Amino acid sequence: MKSEELDFEELLKQYDYKFQKGDLVKGIVCGYDGQGVMVDIGAKTIAVVPTREAVEKDENVETKFEKGKEYEFLIIREEDEDGKFLLSRKKVDFAYAWKELEKAKEADETILGTVAGVVKGGVLVDISGVRGFIPSSQLRVKESDIEVGGKLELKILTLDAQQNNFILSNKKVYEDSAVEARKNVFSQIEPGQIVKGDVVRITDFGAFIDLGGIDGLLPLSQLSWRWIDHPTDILNVGDKIDVEVIAVDHDKQRVSLSLKNLEPDPWLEAEKNIKEGDKVEGKITRIKNFGAFVEVFPGVEALLPHSEVVEFQNKKDCILQVGDTIDTYVLKFNPTDKRISLTVNEEKPTEETTEE
Repeated sequence: MKSEELDFEELLKQYDYKFQKGDLVKGIVCGYDGQGVMVDIGAKTIAVVPTREAVEKDENVETKFEKGKEYEFLIIREEDEDGKFLLSRKKVDFAYAWKELEKAKEADETILGTVAGVVKGGVLVDISGVRGFIPSSQLRVKESDIEVGGKLELKILTLDAQQNNFILSNKKVYEDSAVEARKNVFSQIEPGQIVKGDVVRITDFGAFIDLGGIDGLLPLSQLSWRWIDHPTDILNVGDKIDVEVIAVDHDKQRVSLSLKNLEPDPWLEAEKNIKEGDKVEGKITRIKNFGAFVEVFPGVEALLPHSEVVEFQNKKDCILQVGDTIDTYVLKFNPTDKRISLTVNEEKPTEETTEE
């Protein structure tokens, strides 16, 4: 009798489990059914991992969970009337991912996130199944330039599991690396160098060129020998260009650049081909209240004073406009200062130039 009682007690011990909601347990995958994954965790009955708690929408349960293999699961509901437990694998993955994110934040590491959506005020990203948010102010590029499914390098700003608050920055990645990069660039860069850069921003007064850690300014006046109304006439954000360094301010950490210096100076050729008194044909590039600018040689502009413009219009009974071609005479030519004055009268140049 005693032997039978002992055998019965040993049998009971096999089913003496104390699984509770929230417990992390190990289980062996037994199979699959319409509900999800069937798992043996050592209870009286097989536990179930619902499909929604097993895989993402685009994943297959049989691919992710190999039959006969052991995995960790979280109990999300204690046994029901049939003695079945409900388990979750996604919550386990989430917990481990969160721990890795905490380590990354503590180490100030750069992590890679997948763009999940662009919303008002920022961008949603997915990192190992954890959904985070990048405010617009923390983006280095515009939301309109970001594509769903694309990758972004990020740093964690705030991480609070209790509040489910996960805020990231794309801009901080570049700001942190820029400090060291700026030191390296400024220690090597000097006027006269030809450097490569990327056009990162365009304004009315010029373009900013990323030189590999610092942004140099390419002023409107240094874009071309020809007259340019706006930098977008010849540049676009994202263009890769060669530029010449024309000035470096180490104290203010500023670099000034030139694009036109990489081209031959057209005034040197103009000096060989144009002299005072010559009749020249040119195209009007700009009209100001003090006169009209006329391109008399490729890349070389001369000024036709306002009084001369009025005289020409009265004689020809017309109104000059930008783009018009006009015949004029060179009144004064100062190649050193890169200035040419024009007149519409052939008889003026010789006498006035001789007196000077």
